[in-house]
Amino acid sequence: MTTNKDVRILFATRTMRLFAYGFLSVVLALYLIEAGLSPPQIGLLLALTLAGDAAVSLWLTTHADRSGGRRRTLTVGAILMLLAGVVFLVTRNPLLLTMAAIVGVISPSGNEIGPFLSIEQAALTQLVADENRTGLFAWYNLAGSFATATGALAGGWLAQALQSEGWTKLAAFQFVLAGYALAGGLLALCFLTLSAAVEVVPAPARQNRVLGLHKSRAVVFKLSALFALDAFAGGLIVQSMFALWLHVRFGVEIGVIGSIFFGANILAGISALLAANIAARIGLINTMVFTHIPSSIFLMLVPLMPSLPLAIGVILLRFSISQMDVPARQSYTMAVVEPDERSAAAGVTGIARSIGAALSPSITGYLLGVPALYAVPFFVAGGLKIIYDLALWREFRAVKPQR
Repeated sequence: MTTNKDVRILFATRTMRLFAYGFLSVVLALYLIEAGLSPPQIGLLLALTLAGDAAVSLWLTTHADRSGGRRRTLTVGAILMLLAGVVFLVTRNPLLLTMAAIVGVISPSGNEIGPFLSIEQAALTQLVADENRTGLFAWYNLAGSFATATGALAGGWLAQALQSEGWTKLAAFQFVLAGYALAGGLLALCFLTLSAAVEVVPAPARQNRVLGLHKSRAVVFKLSALFALDAFAGGLIVQSMFALWLHVRFGVEIGVIGSIFFGANILAGISALLAANIAARIGLINTMVFTHIPSSIFLMLVPLMPSLPLAIGVILLRFSISQMDVPARQSYTMAVVEPDERSAAAGVTGIARSIGAALSPSITGYLLGVPALYAVPFFVAGGLKIIYDLALWREFRAVKPQR
């Protein structure tokens, strides 16, 4: 019964957190513009947000299975989310915003950020049988995608509704930020209710640990390098910058942008759910690669669309298959490492993704400031993602999960 309770709590925290991320993501870049930042400054701030997340999350996740404890580490992450939201709410000072972005937990993409995903994956793997792991991760990602979609819809239309009632853009966006900060506080309370079943059984001390890893170190580092490349490509078009591109390119209102991402994330969630069945037939690595390449091609087609309806259509096609690789990737990573390495392995690969993603928003911010270059981020992102897929298939198609 305790195990089932913990699984429900972790699904609830995933849902609440991703709702908050989606809620904020559609207004974040627009809020920063209202706060007086230019597109290049916004790109730099978002890059520093992801870089700060990488540093903080690396320390937290590599200590969670040894000294910190999973419940305590998750609670600390939620408090950082609360504090970042409060700072973004109360100041427009670029320096203070940057400092909060580096130390706190702010999601510019609508996707996971912070130590949460890594530790929750490790805990869920421990709470369920091995044969149920990929399916559970599929439902876990479905819950997150639906929450992100609903959050994007709510955040976009709430901001627009407040403006129609006479609120300034800045005040409307600040109201959304207040909701984000509140979610951080609620998450901290939820994590405190987890039982000891989520904690890992202490392993014998090992002399040659690096970042919490021992036996699986070489595999995790190789995966991390590839995941960093994929994340760098994805970071060129994070959801906040995607929203800014739609606004600049077609003059789309914030409420409509929220609706677009609502539909897109619903489709992404359904695609993640389908991944478990596909992986059972063709394997985890093949699922990751052969569903990801078509998604990258659709991404490259988006800026070639001459009208908003066609652009939305291609965006939805892309999202309809874009998340099939995610539960397969998470399950594969958990399957090729030892139990006492799971938080660290998920953390190191996750941090590699954060570092990769941190390098690219500033590039997109610059390119979106030059109308003639607005399509370049889409082409580069799609091309690099295809290179990642081919490299992953070459290096790991013969490396089978041990459990």
